[in-house]
Amino acid sequence: MAMTIHLDIVSAEQEIWSGSATMVFAPGEMGELGIAPRHTPLLTRLKAGEVRVKDDHDKEESFFISGGILEIQPHVVTVLADTAVRADDLDEAAAIQAKQRAEEHMADKKSEMDLAKARAELAEAAAMIETIRKVRDRK
Repeated sequence: MAMTIHLDIVSAEQEIWSGSATMVFAPGEMGELGIAPRHTPLLTRLKAGEVRVKDDHDKEESFFISGGILEIQPHVVTVLADTAVRADDLDEAAAIQAKQRAEEHMADKKSEMDLAKARAELAEAAAMIETIRKVRDRK
């Protein structure tokens, strides 16, 4: 049996996933992080993107997060996400519409605050579309 690490993926609303994993991949602000059992402790921010979990049966699951915090301890990994959804539950048409709305808001900015919000919405929608396409390509 492979060595495992306990993973919890939690959003503001609920616990999304909890269980054993042999490997976890998360979208860190400075690049993708690969986390194996006994990883060095770390606390870092996450950007919008895909969290992949490889369980001890070699099955891989994907989740979309809109950002958050990642805490790594030698035997426990916790993803505290602003929003988290199973990748299979994402709606590509809705994500494309959200991206188009954000692009329209960027073109029609009224203040720097509006522009910053539109950029954040655009980044999240683009990451969601990318996650949907990655998951679909792996199937």
